[in-house]
Amino acid sequence: MLILPPTLAMVIGAFAPMFSRRVFEHVKLLIVGAILAPGKRTVTSVLRVMGKGDDRHFQNHHRVLSRVQWPALRGGHLLLRLLLRAFVPTGPVVLGIDETIERRRGEKIAAKGIYRDPVRSSHAHFVKASGLRWVSLMLLARIPWTMRVWGLPFLTVLSPSERYYQQRRRSPQTLLDRARQAVWLVRRWLPEREIVMVGDQTYAALEWLDAVRHAVCVITRLRLDAALYEPAPPRQPRQNGRPRKKGKRLPTLEKVLTDSTTRWTTVHVANWYGAKTRRVQITSDTAVWYHSGKPVVPIRWVVIRDPEGRFDPQALLATNPSLAPAQILTYFVRRWQLETTFEEARTHLGVETQRQWSHHATARTTPALLALYSMVTLMAAHLVGTNAMPVRTAAWYDKAHATFSDTIALVRRWLWRECYFSTSQTEADMVKIPRALFDRFTDALCYAA
Repeated sequence: MLILPPTLAMVIGAFAPMFSRRVFEHVKLLIVGAILAPGKRTVTSVLRVMGKGDDRHFQNHHRVLSRVQWPALRGGHLLLRLLLRAFVPTGPVVLGIDETIERRRGEKIAAKGIYRDPVRSSHAHFVKASGLRWVSLMLLARIPWTMRVWGLPFLTVLSPSERYYQQRRRSPQTLLDRARQAVWLVRRWLPEREIVMVGDQTYAALEWLDAVRHAVCVITRLRLDAALYEPAPPRQPRQNGRPRKKGKRLPTLEKVLTDSTTRWTTVHVANWYGAKTRRVQITSDTAVWYHSGKPVVPIRWVVIRDPEGRFDPQALLATNPSLAPAQILTYFVRRWQLETTFEEARTHLGVETQRQWSHHATARTTPALLALYSMVTLMAAHLVGTNAMPVRTAAWYDKAHATFSDTIALVRRWLWRECYFSTSQTEADMVKIPRALFDRFTDALCYAA
Protein backbone atom coordinates (compact mmCIF):
# COMPACT_ATOMS: atom_id res chain seq x y z
CA MET A 1 0.00 0.00 0.00
CA LEU A 2 1.34 3.42 -1.01
CA ILE A 3 1.07 5.92 1.84
CA LEU A 4 1.09 9.54 0.64
CA PRO A 5 2.13 12.60 2.64
CA PRO A 6 -0.95 14.35 4.07
CA THR A 7 -0.38 17.47 1.98
CA LEU A 8 -0.47 15.56 -1.31
CA ALA A 9 -3.15 13.13 -0.15
CA MET A 10 -5.54 16.11 -0.02
CA VAL A 11 -5.33 16.36 -3.82
CA ILE A 12 -5.07 12.71 -4.88
CA GLY A 13 -7.47 11.51 -2.19
CA ALA A 14 -10.22 13.76 -3.56
CA PHE A 15 -10.61 11.30 -6.44
CA ALA A 16 -10.97 8.21 -4.24
CA PRO A 17 -14.81 8.08 -4.57
CA MET A 18 -14.40 7.38 -8.30
CA PHE A 19 -12.77 3.98 -7.66
CA SER A 20 -13.06 0.92 -5.50
CA ARG A 21 -10.56 0.70 -2.66
CA ARG A 22 -8.54 -1.98 -4.46
CA VAL A 23 -8.37 -0.09 -7.75
CA PHE A 24 -7.51 3.18 -6.03
CA GLU A 25 -4.26 1.69 -4.73
CA HIS A 26 -3.20 1.13 -8.36
CA VAL A 27 -4.40 4.62 -9.29
CA LYS A 28 -2.26 6.25 -6.58
CA LEU A 29 0.80 4.37 -7.78
CA LEU A 30 0.18 5.40 -11.40
CA ILE A 31 -0.29 9.07 -10.46
CA VAL A 32 2.83 9.28 -8.29
CA GLY A 33 4.85 7.26 -10.80
CA ALA A 34 3.77 9.51 -13.68
CA ILE A 35 5.01 12.52 -11.70
CA LEU A 36 8.34 10.94 -10.76
CA ALA A 37 9.14 9.15 -14.03
CA PRO A 38 11.47 10.88 -16.50
CA GLY A 39 11.05 10.48 -20.25
CA LYS A 40 8.24 8.25 -21.51
CA ARG A 41 5.03 7.89 -19.49
CA THR A 42 4.29 4.26 -20.26
CA VAL A 43 2.89 2.05 -17.52
CA THR A 44 6.12 0.03 -17.50
CA SER A 45 8.27 3.14 -16.94
CA VAL A 46 5.96 4.14 -14.08
CA LEU A 47 6.30 0.69 -12.50
CA ARG A 48 10.08 0.82 -12.77
CA VAL A 49 10.43 4.22 -11.11
CA MET A 50 8.12 3.05 -8.32
CA GLY A 51 10.23 -0.06 -7.70
CA LYS A 52 7.63 -2.47 -9.11
CA GLY A 53 9.77 -3.93 -11.88
CA ASP A 54 9.54 -7.40 -10.29
CA ASP A 55 5.77 -7.32 -9.77
CA ARG A 56 4.40 -10.38 -11.59
CA HIS A 57 0.89 -8.88 -11.53
CA PHE A 58 1.89 -5.85 -13.60
CA GLN A 59 -1.14 -6.35 -15.84
CA ASN A 60 -3.40 -5.08 -13.06
CA HIS A 61 -1.93 -1.60 -13.50
CA HIS A 62 -2.53 -1.72 -17.27
CA ARG A 63 -6.15 -2.72 -16.69
CA VAL A 64 -6.84 0.48 -14.74
CA LEU A 65 -6.66 2.25 -18.10
CA SER A 66 -7.87 -0.45 -20.48
CA ARG A 67 -10.64 -2.32 -18.64
CA VAL A 68 -11.70 -0.92 -15.26
CA GLN A 69 -14.87 1.15 -15.39
CA TRP A 70 -14.55 4.59 -13.79
CA PRO A 71 -16.42 7.88 -14.40
CA ALA A 72 -13.99 10.15 -16.22
CA LEU A 73 -16.46 13.06 -16.38
CA ARG A 74 -16.89 12.95 -12.63
CA GLY A 75 -13.13 13.25 -12.34
CA GLY A 76 -13.20 16.40 -14.47
CA HIS A 77 -15.90 17.86 -12.24
CA LEU A 78 -13.94 17.11 -9.07
CA LEU A 79 -10.75 18.57 -10.54
CA LEU A 80 -12.51 21.76 -11.62
CA ARG A 81 -13.96 22.24 -8.13
CA LEU A 82 -10.51 21.82 -6.59
CA LEU A 83 -8.99 24.34 -9.00
CA LEU A 84 -11.70 26.91 -8.37
CA ARG A 85 -11.38 26.54 -4.62
CA ALA A 86 -7.61 27.08 -4.82
CA PHE A 87 -7.27 29.78 -7.48
CA VAL A 88 -10.66 31.35 -8.37
CA PRO A 89 -12.91 31.20 -5.29
CA THR A 90 -14.97 34.21 -6.44
CA GLY A 91 -15.60 36.24 -9.56
CA PRO A 92 -15.95 35.20 -13.21
CA VAL A 93 -14.59 31.80 -14.24
CA VAL A 94 -12.42 32.31 -17.34
CA LEU A 95 -12.00 29.13 -19.37
CA GLY A 96 -9.99 28.45 -22.49
CA ILE A 97 -10.95 25.97 -25.18
CA ASP A 98 -8.56 24.69 -27.80
CA GLU A 99 -7.72 21.56 -29.74
CA THR A 100 -4.39 19.78 -30.04
CA ILE A 101 -3.04 16.91 -32.12
CA GLU A 102 -1.42 13.97 -30.38
CA ARG A 103 0.89 12.49 -33.00
CA ARG A 104 0.20 8.74 -33.03
CA ARG A 105 0.54 5.97 -35.58
CA GLY A 106 -0.69 2.40 -35.62
CA GLU A 107 -3.41 0.38 -37.30
CA LYS A 108 -5.13 -0.48 -34.01
CA ILE A 109 -5.69 3.17 -33.03
CA ALA A 110 -9.15 3.48 -34.55
CA ALA A 111 -9.87 7.15 -33.78
CA LYS A 112 -6.77 8.59 -35.43
CA GLY A 113 -6.94 10.78 -38.53
CA ILE A 114 -4.91 13.09 -40.73
CA TYR A 115 -5.04 16.71 -39.56
CA ARG A 116 -3.26 20.00 -40.04
CA ASP A 117 -0.41 20.20 -37.57
CA PRO A 118 -0.95 23.56 -35.79
CA VAL A 119 2.57 23.61 -34.31
CA ARG A 120 4.56 22.97 -37.48
CA SER A 121 2.25 24.72 -39.95
CA SER A 122 2.15 28.41 -40.78
CA HIS A 123 0.13 30.68 -43.07
CA ALA A 124 2.44 29.83 -45.97
CA HIS A 125 3.38 26.24 -45.05
CA PHE A 126 0.88 23.38 -44.51
CA VAL A 127 2.03 20.31 -42.57
CA LYS A 128 -0.10 17.20 -42.04
CA ALA A 129 0.08 14.99 -38.97
CA SER A 130 -1.34 11.55 -38.21
CA GLY A 131 -2.77 11.27 -34.74
CA LEU A 132 -5.60 11.88 -32.33
CA ARG A 133 -7.41 15.20 -32.02
CA TRP A 134 -8.35 16.36 -28.55
CA VAL A 135 -10.56 19.23 -27.40
CA SER A 136 -9.36 20.53 -24.05
CA LEU A 137 -11.00 22.91 -21.59
CA MET A 138 -8.69 24.72 -19.19
CA LEU A 139 -9.17 27.09 -16.30
CA LEU A 140 -7.26 30.32 -17.03
CA ALA A 141 -6.20 31.43 -13.55
CA ARG A 142 -3.40 33.52 -12.08
CA ILE A 143 -0.94 31.35 -10.16
CA PRO A 144 0.42 33.20 -7.10
CA TRP A 145 4.05 32.05 -7.30
CA THR A 146 4.44 32.85 -11.03
CA MET A 147 2.68 36.23 -11.30
CA ARG A 148 1.22 34.91 -14.54
CA VAL A 149 -1.92 33.19 -15.84
CA TRP A 150 -1.68 29.44 -16.44
CA GLY A 151 -3.97 27.18 -18.42
CA LEU A 152 -5.03 24.33 -16.10
CA PRO A 153 -6.71 21.42 -17.99
CA PHE A 154 -9.66 19.73 -16.29
CA LEU A 155 -11.69 18.25 -19.17
CA THR A 156 -10.27 16.79 -22.39
CA VAL A 157 -12.43 14.90 -24.88
CA LEU A 158 -11.50 12.96 -27.99
CA SER A 159 -12.76 14.24 -31.34
CA PRO A 160 -12.38 11.24 -33.70
CA SER A 161 -11.87 11.55 -37.42
CA GLU A 162 -14.74 11.38 -39.89
CA ARG A 163 -13.46 7.99 -41.09
CA TYR A 164 -13.95 6.65 -37.56
CA TYR A 165 -17.69 7.34 -37.76
CA GLN A 166 -18.01 6.12 -41.34
CA GLN A 167 -16.55 2.73 -40.41
CA ARG A 168 -19.19 2.42 -37.69
CA ARG A 169 -22.02 3.73 -39.88
CA ARG A 170 -22.73 6.63 -37.55
CA SER A 171 -23.36 10.26 -38.23
CA PRO A 172 -20.07 12.08 -37.63
CA GLN A 173 -19.69 14.46 -34.71
CA THR A 174 -17.61 17.47 -35.65
CA LEU A 175 -15.08 19.24 -33.51
CA LEU A 176 -17.64 21.96 -32.76
CA ASP A 177 -20.21 19.34 -31.73
CA ARG A 178 -17.80 17.99 -29.13
CA ALA A 179 -16.95 21.50 -27.97
CA ARG A 180 -20.65 22.40 -27.62
CA GLN A 181 -21.29 19.32 -25.45
CA ALA A 182 -18.29 20.14 -23.26
CA VAL A 183 -19.41 23.76 -22.77
CA TRP A 184 -22.92 22.78 -21.70
CA LEU A 185 -21.48 20.13 -19.38
CA VAL A 186 -19.41 22.77 -17.58
CA ARG A 187 -22.48 25.02 -17.39
CA ARG A 188 -24.32 22.23 -15.53
CA TRP A 189 -21.35 21.80 -13.22
CA LEU A 190 -21.24 25.52 -12.34
CA PRO A 191 -24.82 26.79 -12.45
CA GLU A 192 -24.07 29.62 -10.00
CA ARG A 193 -20.90 31.06 -11.57
CA GLU A 194 -20.37 33.50 -14.45
CA ILE A 195 -18.37 31.73 -17.17
CA VAL A 196 -16.28 33.35 -19.90
CA MET A 197 -15.04 31.03 -22.67
CA VAL A 198 -12.03 32.09 -24.75
CA GLY A 199 -11.18 30.38 -28.04
CA ASP A 200 -9.44 30.91 -31.36
CA GLN A 201 -11.05 31.50 -34.75
CA THR A 202 -12.18 27.87 -35.00
CA TYR A 203 -15.03 28.78 -32.64
CA ALA A 204 -16.13 31.86 -34.59
CA ALA A 205 -18.97 29.86 -36.16
CA LEU A 206 -22.50 31.24 -36.04
CA GLU A 207 -24.21 27.90 -35.31
CA TRP A 208 -21.82 27.15 -32.46
CA LEU A 209 -21.99 30.63 -30.97
CA ASP A 210 -25.79 30.56 -31.08
CA ALA A 211 -25.83 27.14 -29.38
CA VAL A 212 -23.65 28.15 -26.41
CA ARG A 213 -24.16 31.91 -25.97
CA HIS A 214 -26.95 31.36 -23.42
CA ALA A 215 -24.64 29.16 -21.34
CA VAL A 216 -21.38 31.13 -21.44
CA CYS A 217 -19.94 34.35 -22.80
CA VAL A 218 -17.72 33.42 -25.73
CA ILE A 219 -14.76 35.56 -26.79
CA THR A 220 -13.03 34.72 -30.04
CA ARG A 221 -11.60 36.26 -33.19
CA LEU A 222 -13.83 37.87 -35.82
CA ARG A 223 -13.22 38.26 -39.53
CA LEU A 224 -12.65 41.83 -40.63
CA ASP A 225 -15.06 41.30 -43.54
CA ALA A 226 -17.87 39.77 -41.44
CA ALA A 227 -21.40 40.90 -42.33
CA LEU A 228 -22.61 43.02 -39.42
CA TYR A 229 -26.05 44.61 -39.08
CA GLU A 230 -28.07 46.75 -36.75
CA PRO A 231 -30.62 44.89 -34.61
CA ALA A 232 -33.97 44.24 -36.25
CA PRO A 233 -36.45 47.11 -35.73
CA PRO A 234 -39.39 46.49 -33.41
CA ARG A 235 -42.32 44.73 -35.03
CA GLN A 236 -45.33 46.99 -35.58
CA PRO A 237 -48.85 45.98 -34.49
CA ARG A 238 -50.63 43.82 -37.09
CA GLN A 239 -47.57 43.84 -39.33
CA ASN A 240 -47.68 41.09 -41.95
CA GLY A 241 -44.83 38.79 -42.94
CA ARG A 242 -42.11 37.02 -41.03
CA PRO A 243 -40.27 38.85 -38.25
CA ARG A 244 -37.12 40.52 -39.44
CA LYS A 245 -33.82 39.05 -38.29
CA LYS A 246 -31.63 42.08 -38.86
CA GLY A 247 -31.70 45.78 -39.52
CA LYS A 248 -29.57 48.06 -41.66
CA ARG A 249 -26.21 46.75 -42.95
CA LEU A 250 -23.24 48.24 -41.12
CA PRO A 251 -19.80 49.00 -42.59
CA THR A 252 -17.34 46.14 -42.42
CA LEU A 253 -14.56 46.30 -39.88
CA GLU A 254 -12.10 46.77 -42.74
CA LYS A 255 -13.82 50.08 -43.50
CA VAL A 256 -13.83 50.98 -39.81
CA LEU A 257 -10.05 50.61 -39.81
CA THR A 258 -9.56 53.01 -42.71
CA ASP A 259 -12.29 55.50 -41.77
CA SER A 260 -10.76 58.79 -40.64
CA THR A 261 -13.71 59.47 -38.33
CA THR A 262 -13.18 56.32 -36.24
CA ARG A 263 -12.42 57.15 -32.61
CA TRP A 264 -9.62 55.09 -31.09
CA THR A 265 -8.89 54.52 -27.43
CA THR A 266 -5.39 53.70 -26.17
CA VAL A 267 -5.14 50.88 -23.62
CA HIS A 268 -2.23 49.06 -22.01
CA VAL A 269 -2.53 45.26 -21.94
CA ALA A 270 -0.41 43.27 -19.49
CA ASN A 271 1.20 39.97 -20.57
CA TRP A 272 0.50 40.48 -24.26
CA TYR A 273 1.46 37.07 -25.73
CA GLY A 274 4.41 36.65 -23.40
CA ALA A 275 5.52 40.30 -23.47
CA LYS A 276 5.35 42.51 -20.39
CA THR A 277 2.90 45.24 -21.39
CA ARG A 278 1.75 46.29 -24.86
CA ARG A 279 0.18 49.61 -25.79
CA VAL A 280 -2.60 49.17 -28.37
CA GLN A 281 -5.51 51.15 -29.74
CA ILE A 282 -9.04 49.80 -29.81
CA THR A 283 -12.48 50.80 -31.05
CA SER A 284 -15.69 48.93 -30.31
CA ASP A 285 -19.44 48.81 -30.85
CA THR A 286 -22.37 46.40 -30.77
CA ALA A 287 -24.04 44.71 -33.74
CA VAL A 288 -25.68 41.50 -34.85
CA TRP A 289 -23.69 39.04 -36.94
CA TYR A 290 -25.73 37.32 -39.62
CA HIS A 291 -25.20 35.17 -42.70
CA SER A 292 -27.91 33.82 -44.98
CA GLY A 293 -29.29 30.56 -43.61
CA LYS A 294 -27.47 30.95 -40.29
CA PRO A 295 -28.64 32.06 -36.84
CA VAL A 296 -28.46 35.70 -35.76
CA VAL A 297 -25.95 36.34 -32.97
CA PRO A 298 -25.78 39.70 -31.11
CA ILE A 299 -22.17 40.59 -30.36
CA ARG A 300 -19.80 43.30 -29.22
CA TRP A 301 -16.89 43.65 -31.63
CA VAL A 302 -13.50 45.10 -30.81
CA VAL A 303 -10.98 46.17 -33.46
CA ILE A 304 -7.35 46.28 -32.33
CA ARG A 305 -4.42 48.00 -34.01
CA ASP A 306 -0.84 48.61 -33.00
CA PRO A 307 0.25 52.26 -33.27
CA GLU A 308 3.81 51.02 -33.80
CA GLY A 309 2.77 48.63 -36.58
CA ARG A 310 4.33 45.49 -35.07
CA PHE A 311 1.27 43.31 -35.80
CA ASP A 312 -1.58 43.41 -38.26
CA PRO A 313 -4.97 44.77 -37.17
CA GLN A 314 -7.34 42.16 -35.79
CA ALA A 315 -10.87 41.94 -34.46
CA LEU A 316 -12.52 40.15 -31.55
CA LEU A 317 -16.12 39.39 -30.67
CA ALA A 318 -17.92 38.73 -27.41
CA THR A 319 -21.39 37.23 -27.22
CA ASN A 320 -22.11 39.42 -24.18
CA PRO A 321 -22.62 42.91 -25.70
CA SER A 322 -22.48 44.57 -22.26
CA LEU A 323 -18.89 43.46 -21.64
CA ALA A 324 -16.34 46.32 -21.63
CA PRO A 325 -14.00 46.37 -24.66
CA ALA A 326 -10.84 46.54 -22.53
CA GLN A 327 -12.06 43.56 -20.48
CA ILE A 328 -12.67 41.56 -23.67
CA LEU A 329 -9.09 42.18 -24.73
CA THR A 330 -7.74 41.29 -21.28
CA TYR A 331 -9.61 37.98 -21.30
CA PHE A 332 -8.57 37.11 -24.84
CA VAL A 333 -4.80 37.50 -24.36
CA ARG A 334 -4.98 34.74 -21.75
CA ARG A 335 -5.65 32.30 -24.61
CA TRP A 336 -1.95 32.07 -25.38
CA GLN A 337 -1.47 30.07 -22.17
CA LEU A 338 -3.33 27.15 -23.75
CA GLU A 339 -0.48 26.58 -26.19
CA THR A 340 2.04 26.92 -23.37
CA THR A 341 0.25 24.23 -21.37
CA PHE A 342 0.23 21.80 -24.30
CA GLU A 343 3.97 22.30 -24.80
CA GLU A 344 4.77 21.98 -21.09
CA ALA A 345 2.69 18.78 -20.89
CA ARG A 346 4.66 17.30 -23.78
CA THR A 347 7.99 18.31 -22.25
CA HIS A 348 7.48 17.46 -18.58
CA LEU A 349 4.58 14.95 -18.47
CA GLY A 350 5.32 12.79 -21.49
CA VAL A 351 2.22 13.49 -23.59
CA GLU A 352 2.67 11.67 -26.95
CA THR A 353 5.07 9.12 -25.40
CA GLN A 354 2.39 6.71 -24.14
CA ARG A 355 1.88 3.54 -26.18
CA GLN A 356 -1.64 2.31 -25.42
CA TRP A 357 -3.72 1.18 -28.40
CA SER A 358 -6.95 -0.18 -26.88
CA HIS A 359 -9.97 2.11 -27.14
CA HIS A 360 -10.42 2.71 -23.40
CA ALA A 361 -6.72 3.26 -22.71
CA THR A 362 -6.35 5.59 -25.70
CA ALA A 363 -9.34 7.68 -24.62
CA ARG A 364 -8.15 7.91 -21.00
CA THR A 365 -4.37 8.30 -20.96
CA THR A 366 -3.95 11.68 -22.67
CA PRO A 367 -6.77 13.37 -20.68
CA ALA A 368 -5.24 11.92 -17.51
CA LEU A 369 -1.77 13.27 -18.33
CA LEU A 370 -3.17 16.72 -19.12
CA ALA A 371 -5.17 16.64 -15.88
CA LEU A 372 -1.94 15.71 -14.10
CA TYR A 373 -0.63 19.16 -15.08
CA SER A 374 -3.40 20.70 -12.96
CA MET A 375 -2.93 18.21 -10.14
CA VAL A 376 0.78 19.01 -9.90
CA THR A 377 -0.11 22.71 -9.72
CA LEU A 378 -2.61 22.01 -6.92
CA MET A 379 -0.05 19.95 -5.01
CA ALA A 380 2.48 22.77 -5.31
CA ALA A 381 -0.11 25.27 -4.06
CA HIS A 382 -0.59 23.20 -0.88
CA LEU A 383 3.17 22.81 -0.42
CA VAL A 384 4.09 26.44 -1.03
CA GLY A 385 1.25 28.11 0.84
CA THR A 386 2.24 31.74 1.42
CA ASN A 387 5.97 31.06 0.94
CA ALA A 388 8.03 31.70 -2.18
CA MET A 389 8.43 28.98 -4.79
CA PRO A 390 12.07 27.82 -5.16
CA VAL A 391 13.39 28.88 -8.57
CA ARG A 392 16.21 27.05 -10.32
CA THR A 393 18.75 29.58 -11.58
CA ALA A 394 22.34 29.51 -12.78
CA ALA A 395 25.15 31.92 -13.53
CA TRP A 396 24.08 31.92 -17.17
CA TYR A 397 20.31 31.91 -16.56
CA ASP A 398 18.67 34.49 -14.31
CA LYS A 399 15.00 33.57 -13.89
CA ALA A 400 12.79 35.91 -11.91
CA HIS A 401 9.64 33.79 -11.55
CA ALA A 402 8.97 30.08 -11.24
CA THR A 403 7.80 28.02 -14.22
CA PHE A 404 6.15 24.62 -14.45
CA SER A 405 9.56 22.92 -14.40
CA ASP A 406 10.16 24.45 -10.95
CA THR A 407 6.67 23.46 -9.86
CA ILE A 408 6.96 19.79 -10.76
CA ALA A 409 10.50 19.71 -9.33
CA LEU A 410 9.14 20.88 -5.98
CA VAL A 411 6.47 18.16 -5.96
CA ARG A 412 8.97 15.49 -6.98
CA ARG A 413 11.42 16.56 -4.29
CA TRP A 414 8.67 16.45 -1.68
CA LEU A 415 7.51 13.00 -2.80
CA TRP A 416 10.99 11.50 -2.67
CA ARG A 417 11.76 13.08 0.68
CA GLU A 418 8.51 12.40 2.50
CA CYS A 419 7.92 8.89 1.14
CA TYR A 420 11.39 7.40 1.15
CA PHE A 421 14.04 9.47 2.94
CA SER A 422 14.64 9.41 6.68
CA THR A 423 16.75 11.85 8.66
CA SER A 424 19.28 10.79 11.24
CA GLN A 425 18.18 11.52 14.82
CA THR A 426 21.71 12.49 15.89
CA GLU A 427 22.81 14.54 12.86
CA ALA A 428 20.21 16.70 11.13
CA ASP A 429 22.27 16.85 7.92
CA MET A 430 22.53 13.05 7.65
CA VAL A 431 19.95 11.47 5.35
CA LYS A 432 19.55 7.72 5.18
CA ILE A 433 18.76 6.27 1.76
CA PRO A 434 17.71 2.62 1.56
CA ARG A 435 19.76 0.50 -0.83
CA ALA A 436 16.73 -0.37 -2.94
CA LEU A 437 15.90 3.34 -3.37
CA PHE A 438 19.51 4.15 -4.24
CA ASP A 439 19.40 1.47 -6.95
CA ARG A 440 16.17 2.96 -8.31
CA PHE A 441 17.80 6.39 -8.52
CA THR A 442 20.78 4.93 -10.34
CA ASP A 443 18.61 3.00 -12.77
CA ALA A 444 16.40 6.03 -13.52
CA LEU A 445 19.38 8.29 -14.17
CA CYS A 446 21.29 5.78 -16.28
CA TYR A 447 18.34 4.99 -18.54
CA ALA A 448 16.80 8.50 -18.70
CA ALA A 449 16.21 9.66 -22.27
